[in-house]
Amino acid sequence: MDIFSKIAAGEIPSYKCAENDEFYAFLDINPLVKGHTLVIPRREVDYFFDMDDEELARYQQFAKRVAIAIKKAFPCKKVAQVVLGLEVAHAHIHLIPMQSEADADFRKEKLKLTEGEFKETAEKIQKAFE
Repeated sequence: MDIFSKIAAGEIPSYKCAENDEFYAFLDINPLVKGHTLVIPRREVDYFFDMDDEELARYQQFAKRVAIAIKKAFPCKKVAQVVLGLEVAHAHIHLIPMQSEADADFRKEKLKLTEGEFKETAEKIQKAFE
C-alpha cells in the first residue's frame, strides 16, 4: 500500500477536504497557496492515463466538485488543475486556487502553515463541498 492509499484509508493523518467511495481529496502538506488540494483515486493506479475512460470521467467529475468548493472557500480567478509528480506512484491531481499563473509555479517556495491553518483551510473546503 502506497502513502496516498494509506492516507485515504485513514492510516496516515491528513487534512480531508472531500471524499466518496472512489476518490479522496486532502490538503497538500507543502502548499503553493492556501487551499492547494490533492485529489486521488482510492484504487492504487500510478499513471493518470492508465485509468479506463469511465473511471477517469468519474475522477474528473469528483475533482470538478472539489474545485468548485475550493473556489467558494477561497475566492480566486480560477482553480488550476495540474497533473504532475513522480515522487508518489499514485495518480493525483493538484487543485490550486489562482489569482495569477504564478500561484501554480511548483518551483516557488512553499507555504508554511500551522496545524490550525491547515484545519481551518480543510474545514472551509469541506463546508463548501457539502
